[in-house]
Amino acid sequence: MAMTLLEKIIAAHSDKESVRTGDIVDIRIDVRVARDFGGANVVKHLRDNMLTVNDPEKTLFTFDCNPTGSDQKYAVNQQLCRLFARENNIKVYDIDSGIGTHLLIDEGYVFPGLTAVSTDSHANILGAVGAFGQGMGDMDIAAAWHKGKLWFRVPPSVKIVFTGDLPEDVTAKDIVLNLLGIFGANSLLGKSVELYGECIRNLTLDQRITISSMATEMGAIIILFPPSREITDFCRNLSGKSFSPVFADADAIYQETHEIDVSKFKQMISRPGQPHDVVEINVVIQQKIDSAFIGSCTNGRMEDMHAAASILTGRKVAPGVVLKIVPATDSIWKQCLSEGILEIFKRSGALISNAGCAGCAAGQVGQNGPGEVTVSTGNRNFPGKQGKGSVYLASPQIVAASAVAGYITTPDKIPSEPSVFKTSSSSLTTSRSSVSSGRSVSSKPETLEGRIRIIRKDNIDTDMIFHNRYLAVTEVKEMGQYTFDNLSGYEDFAKKTSPGDILIIAGKNFGSGSSRQQAVDCFLSLGIQAIVAESFGAIYERNAINAALPILTCKSFDDLDLKEGDKIRIDLKTGMIKNISNDKQTFADPFSAVQMEIYQNGGLLA
Repeated sequence: MAMTLLEKIIAAHSDKESVRTGDIVDIRIDVRVARDFGGANVVKHLRDNMLTVNDPEKTLFTFDCNPTGSDQKYAVNQQLCRLFARENNIKVYDIDSGIGTHLLIDEGYVFPGLTAVSTDSHANILGAVGAFGQGMGDMDIAAAWHKGKLWFRVPPSVKIVFTGDLPEDVTAKDIVLNLLGIFGANSLLGKSVELYGECIRNLTLDQRITISSMATEMGAIIILFPPSREITDFCRNLSGKSFSPVFADADAIYQETHEIDVSKFKQMISRPGQPHDVVEINVVIQQKIDSAFIGSCTNGRMEDMHAAASILTGRKVAPGVVLKIVPATDSIWKQCLSEGILEIFKRSGALISNAGCAGCAAGQVGQNGPGEVTVSTGNRNFPGKQGKGSVYLASPQIVAASAVAGYITTPDKIPSEPSVFKTSSSSLTTSRSSVSSGRSVSSKPETLEGRIRIIRKDNIDTDMIFHNRYLAVTEVKEMGQYTFDNLSGYEDFAKKTSPGDILIIAGKNFGSGSSRQQAVDCFLSLGIQAIVAESFGAIYERNAINAALPILTCKSFDDLDLKEGDKIRIDLKTGMIKNISNDKQTFADPFSAVQMEIYQNGGLLA
């Protein structure tokens, strides 16, 4: 049977000759990674359940969220992971190494056709080399470390064919921002996306990484690039292994095929609040900024450093503006040093940090304060994700030019004199990580009844559900009080919710964003019986299933005529949902056999 690129990778790692959309299969995981964010939770799961590590040579720790060890919680978690690594002969890429997903490529662990999982929700960066990478919650990662394999539902595949020539001023970041403008945050939800066309074949590894890294923000499982000869040779040299790259069959069947003319692409920027709120740069040009950030897993590569240096050479950062630059890996940092790029950055007035995730992980330089306006090369600008201020997302070229100008601009419109502040203010915010505690197991009925709490909103991300300022909370029983604390209009959700309630999300892409398990555990803490939504973020869906929290996908609630406080009945086996208050009913997707098994067992690791 003809297969798409991801289907071929999954089939090769399962006991199946072929797979198709919707199949649930166990797949072997070639590389299994835990970060300092989530790593301690993985260790806790393994120890609490007395589980061994399947293959230490395929198992890694990467400390990239807080590579300075400056936060006490992170420092505790990192040392806990180090001790576990010593006991089990596991490799640790410590705080001087850089972003884990980049290290998997640059250190030769991952090459075309392989599979890898990480507690990093941007593990799908590995699609840049034609490999399958998936971010998962700490329970999934613990299972992968122990078993060497995980269950996985084969997603539908989408093919995008690019035509035309890219305009000279359009960067890789502009490409993915243009795609976000076209597809939004949920039209590719839960799908594997393959990119084709002459302009795609010509993209460098760094450019491919930029595009793949924002698959998560588009709701996609992964953005896959068929590996070019240059990418294949690069990976062979780094890994020292001989392999044959994997490609889709010529007659593979895709759920959707799109043709896009890249000659119409523009320089774009994402406005604060949502990565997919994308506009042409001229819409916000001359917006005054307080700070700028160049780095993250999206734009921390060597080509990004070169692009920033080309603009900052001989120029100064505008008075009152703080420019923070963080290379993705230590090897990139050292190359910047040897080429004199760090000196260019310092002469411009930029702050340079050691390699790591930086601001968007809330653990290193890059956070902003209330009222602060930041232009960033990161991949997320959800409220509170990079601090209390507002964050615009753009290319390194635009960020560097804006830092010099003092306001958002393009490299060709840098003024001779920068904009200056008339007034200024600042404040600080901190954020911490946590180790989740165990989850309680109760009786597991297949029919649920309860009062509904209803929220009519798309793209509710995990920072809205359980904000990162509460990540220091380690007890599940304490998490419920903070549920939706960062969702405007629902800050009092926890106070108005009773055990046994059922949450209805009349919207798409619930649980997008970070891979944090706490965004599931807070509902268990409140005693929420189930969550029903039009669609779920891919990582969130796995986390909920693995924690035995019943979640169901219902494409429309119109037939139920729901009102806040109505009482409903849900049959998990059939998917039937009945509004007892008015006797109307509809159907959601029923539990799969895997979901029912995990639910009845009380969790993936039970």
